[in-house]
Amino acid sequence: MTRTKQTKKTAADSRHSHLMRQEIYEQPEAISKTVAMHLRDDLIFPGELNAIEGALLTFEKLIIAASGSSRHAGLAGEIMIEDLSGVAVDVEYSSEYSYRSTHAAIDPIVMVITQSGETADTIAAQREALTRGVKTIAISNVPDTTIVREAGAALISGAGPELAIPATKSFTTQLTILYLMALFLARKRGRMTSEVTRSYLQRLQQLPEAIDKNLRSWDDLAEEFGAIHFKAEKFLYLGRGVHYAIAREGALKLKEISYAHAEGYPAGELKHGPNALVDETLPVVVLATRDQNDPDSVLRYRRTLDVMAEVKSRRGPLVTVATEGDKEVARIADHVFFVPPAPELLLPIVEVIPLQLFAYHVAVNKGYNVDHPRNLVKAVVTE
Repeated sequence: MTRTKQTKKTAADSRHSHLMRQEIYEQPEAISKTVAMHLRDDLIFPGELNAIEGALLTFEKLIIAASGSSRHAGLAGEIMIEDLSGVAVDVEYSSEYSYRSTHAAIDPIVMVITQSGETADTIAAQREALTRGVKTIAISNVPDTTIVREAGAALISGAGPELAIPATKSFTTQLTILYLMALFLARKRGRMTSEVTRSYLQRLQQLPEAIDKNLRSWDDLAEEFGAIHFKAEKFLYLGRGVHYAIAREGALKLKEISYAHAEGYPAGELKHGPNALVDETLPVVVLATRDQNDPDSVLRYRRTLDVMAEVKSRRGPLVTVATEGDKEVARIADHVFFVPPAPELLLPIVEVIPLQLFAYHVAVNKGYNVDHPRNLVKAVVTE
């Protein structure tokens, strides 16, 4: 396991059986710290992007290059940024970016996202962007690293050292920075007034307390659900819109630490192939949260209920993440994690945490070392 300027601590504290579980519980503090680092008197990223200010005024597209969990954060960030600011976003695998043709007829900024700051594929993608004369922004959970030093501008998360190999607090703090980026660009491009921006920021600042209040109950439910489903050999994760990225991340967490096969799919794609897998042996994990104040969110939710009903008709066990007070989901699903209400584009930060805990308990029931899964390292430093 490669670590960059991290502490020597190698074991969880007495309250937690594993580092991964401890770091899941550290997420409220990490999110709060991340917001505090990048917000001053309602000013987002004060001075942090000055080095590329000229490019921020003229760029036509944002290209995000990342790998693994960081890429899933980028997929969520794509929708956050496009929906709030109107900026077009493409998300690339870092390992593919360097081999793509040069940017055609666009003036982009390239954003690279990495937990360690030393991910070889992502460093290569940033260097390729710089070779092409493109300004870059790095999001990293570790300061004073190669990718930070070489970036045009860098945004560091407040996650602190993450010692378990699976990404947990690093992922939610990346989402937090991407949400702030969406608000920053929306404000800069005149898509959002200062009053509206302030209301969005207030909701973001309320999230850590809401997460902290629910962690224990989510953990207990994850332990219960994990004990039921840990013998399953394959899982399917479904989500629509911004929640598709979280379905991908939930599936990756399960694969990484339980070695079960899991796939994340857009919920609407179930009928286009994956439906053939659904039977009583396939747990289907569905993101079915909603923002009652957002008509588009409610529409996506209604369509997701239809998909859940179809899974149920085929005897597929349903594990669902839903919004508090939702009685419709509770009537269909076998097992439900309820999360506090939040705006549609903030829900990913909340809803991924029950999925982290579910993966954790499935793996613990299997007897696996969740902190150090086989064949994996914390930072992939070779291509």
